Amino acid sequence: MLAPMDTEAVRSFVRAAELGQLRHAADELGVTQQAVSKRIAALERTLDVRLFTRTARGVEPTLDGQAFLPHARSVVAHADRAVAAIRRGSRALRIDVLGLRSAQAVILHDYWRSRPETALDVVTLRVDDPRLAASAVRAGDVDASFRSVTDPAALPPELRMIHAFHSPLELVVGPRHPLAAARTVTPAQLRGHRIWVPGIAPGSEWAEFYDQLTAAFGLRVDAAGPNFGNEVLLDILADSDDVATLVGSRDRYVWPTAHDLRRIPIAGPTLAYPLSLILPRENPHPALRAVVDHFASLPPLPEDSWLPSWATAPHRDADDRGAGHGPR
Repeated sequence: MLAPMDTEAVRSFVRAAELGQLRHAADELGVTQQAVSKRIAALERTLDVRLFTRTARGVEPTLDGQAFLPHARSVVAHADRAVAAIRRGSRALRIDVLGLRSAQAVILHDYWRSRPETALDVVTLRVDDPRLAASAVRAGDVDASFRSVTDPAALPPELRMIHAFHSPLELVVGPRHPLAAARTVTPAQLRGHRIWVPGIAPGSEWAEFYDQLTAAFGLRVDAAGPNFGNEVLLDILADSDDVATLVGSRDRYVWPTAHDLRRIPIAGPTLAYPLSLILPRENPHPALRAVVDHFASLPPLPEDSWLPSWATAPHRDADDRGAGHGPR
């Protein structure tokens, strides 16, 4: 029989796995890096496995660590819910985003800057299938997730999905690309150009988005090759005279000045990626209401915008207006 696990050790493991560095986990937990290291070492002894591999950039979960991570999140979430049951509203609002440079994270940061007293925990679950993100909301691992299930009827009955915002797309090209001098481009002008979006995961909502986009406008979206990260993609764009990619207008990208990359708005029509928020149908975190209101205040899309067929309407559903039913 395993010895009892220390909940704070499990929490330290989860945050180190999500942040990739013990130092960042320690800063967030308000302890020293040595304390986090000792907690994880004790947890490894309890489980009799190695949970992390040390790398030059920090730590990465081993295969055992990856297998343990979703269960560890559940342990932490259940412990937090137990405390929240007697201290309602005192726990930080935990929201899953597609990436920390994504538009959702950027807008959440703007929201937090306007309300710095808000206890907000922004995480990335690192799952491609939105149904897995929905399962995390259902289990209480996160309070909400910025994902879109293309068939809302497939959501568990305990959850619902509401419109969050639409993210207009921009074209990113290097200085030698034929479209580099354009101030705006139309979808028709993109035909024939290679649009490289590596790492489109089968079964993800963005895979279906790009399928519909290519069918609607005859675009050449290339998903070939593994995704080595934004930095590698931007390096390739800077050196290429024929490769472009698509990003959200609010996504945060930073590159060396020498790259001289161009972000070009797409219009006539505007192409937009729809983002929804998956949250519990009953008793959502009380801080969600203000977040939803903040996203609802964003400027609307132009009237001629294109959206995929499964995009949810930009209004609140009936549950939003019902007493005791989530943010409103």
